[in-house]
Amino acid sequence: MFKQAKQNRAFEDIILQIQEAIIEGGLKAGDRLSSERQLRDIFQVSRGTLREALRALEQKGLITIKTGVKGGAIVCSIDTKGVSESLDLLLRYQKIRLKELSEFREEVEGMVAAKAAQMAKKEDIKQLKILLKSIATHLNFGVLRWDEIFKLDKIFHLDLARITGNRMYESVLYTVYDNINRYFERFLYRDVVILENTYKELCKITEAIEKRDSDKAKELLQEHVKRYCRIMERGEKQYR
Repeated sequence: MFKQAKQNRAFEDIILQIQEAIIEGGLKAGDRLSSERQLRDIFQVSRGTLREALRALEQKGLITIKTGVKGGAIVCSIDTKGVSESLDLLLRYQKIRLKELSEFREEVEGMVAAKAAQMAKKEDIKQLKILLKSIATHLNFGVLRWDEIFKLDKIFHLDLARITGNRMYESVLYTVYDNINRYFERFLYRDVVILENTYKELCKITEAIEKRDSDKAKELLQEHVKRYCRIMERGEKQYR
């Protein structure tokens, strides 16, 4: 399951390997990690480096370290309490339900779109239009350019957050969009109609922002999010 840690950043690599094993289901709640000696042999690291990495994983709520004869590092159950300080992990584990994600995005991104309509400069509008032009070009290839279009869609949404000048919006939405593809890949079927509607909706949002129509920009962004939620909810039912 594990391999020798990269010597130039052994501490971070150990954390990443164990964290990924938990995320991917290789390690489940209640599982006990190998002994300290075995882990040191596998990762080829010092006792100090290994213990430091395990403490970091414990602080994240991913493992608990028990002492004594029956002690060791034990994988924790992952829930909102255990990783309440890590939105990134909640999204990566998909512990946030589609409805919760949609409600959050509607509220936050709605406010972001409204704020962007108030704050956008000519250069910002120009940048949004460049993104739209790129999306339009990729649309000619249909679902073959699905990934490229969604990368541009991500940049579009993050650009709106940047335009607001509020680093909190930018930081939180960066985390959301850094992980949202996990939901898309699981619940969203690849259909050119979805891509075409996405392009049309982003064009309308840009138009509202250019006109400094905050209410319209907010409304359009929220409808955009709701549409995706409805499609993914249908996909979620089929997935079950």
